[in-house]
Amino acid sequence: MSNAVVAKRYAEALFQLGNEKATLEQLLDELRVVKKVVEDNEDLYIFLKHPRITNEKKKQFLDEVFNGLQIDVINTMKLLVERHRIELTSSIIDHFIQLVNDAKGIADATVYSVRKLADEERRELEDSFAKRFNKKKIMLTNVVDPTLIGGMKIRLGNTIYDGSVSGKLKRIERNIVTANK
Repeated sequence: MSNAVVAKRYAEALFQLGNEKATLEQLLDELRVVKKVVEDNEDLYIFLKHPRITNEKKKQFLDEVFNGLQIDVINTMKLLVERHRIELTSSIIDHFIQLVNDAKGIADATVYSVRKLADEERRELEDSFAKRFNKKKIMLTNVVDPTLIGGMKIRLGNTIYDGSVSGKLKRIERNIVTANK
């Protein structure tokens, strides 16, 4: 079974658990913390994957490191250690965040622009795309990309809306090339 499928199953189980206990928001916040800790500390992965360290020591370590988090979060981490799937942590959390966002009617998008967008511009784009895609809210992340020349590109899921000058020039070039054939 592929890692993506396995990660989705863990995420769905966590989502159902959080839904039943009405702790989705707290789970979401805590899992974001876990993701940051895991991604920022490469040594943590090395420790948790090391074959000479017993699973009991790894679980005890997880109890100490993530002390204060919900028991469901800690137990999930322990289960991943036990089943030798700790490398799926970030992927599981990403899937979980997506499930929560879908349930709330929220979508994540990335806007590429030549300069950093002002807060007002970002809010207008979020509102505009929320209406267009029938979502309650769009969460935009602004990425500065000077290669665009002007305008912007917006990526929402697997769809890219290209309103950049460089994108328009490429489309004009393609039209000219295909017209000359």
